[in-house]
Amino acid sequence: MGIAPLYSTTTRVWRYYKVGVINTLFGYGIYALLLLIGLNMYVAQIIGHITGIAFNYFTYSRHVFHDLTASKFRFILSYTLNYAVGLVFLALSAIILSSPYLAGLSAMILTSIINFVVLRKYVFTPDLHVLPLPRPAIVSENIDHASF
Repeated sequence: MGIAPLYSTTTRVWRYYKVGVINTLFGYGIYALLLLIGLNMYVAQIIGHITGIAFNYFTYSRHVFHDLTASKFRFILSYTLNYAVGLVFLALSAIILSSPYLAGLSAMILTSIINFVVLRKYVFTPDLHVLPLPRPAIVSENIDHASF
């Protein structure tokens, strides 16, 4: 593994977390706005999460994984699983940490690490259309190996 793949991965992780801050502010902003207008916190949370998924898809596909092909279905599936994993991490963190703020922060950090790996390995993948094509056969190879 050379310097270029390491640089590329480091750059992608840096972009992932920069965009992640924007995504978090957007998602939390939607949640807070819905609370402000009087929605129940669980209704606000699910609407904020669904709206955030659409926003995150746009930002991650444009700014972090712009050179890769995205699967919208896998993105939605990954965020559904991400939500469940986040709830589990939150429950476990709440047992270990006395502050709900620290528990939420630790759950968010752990979930974000898993989310990056899932997005990189299963959602945003190299475009199959840019893979090298097989080398065409040389006419003499075909004639030499032909059997009549």
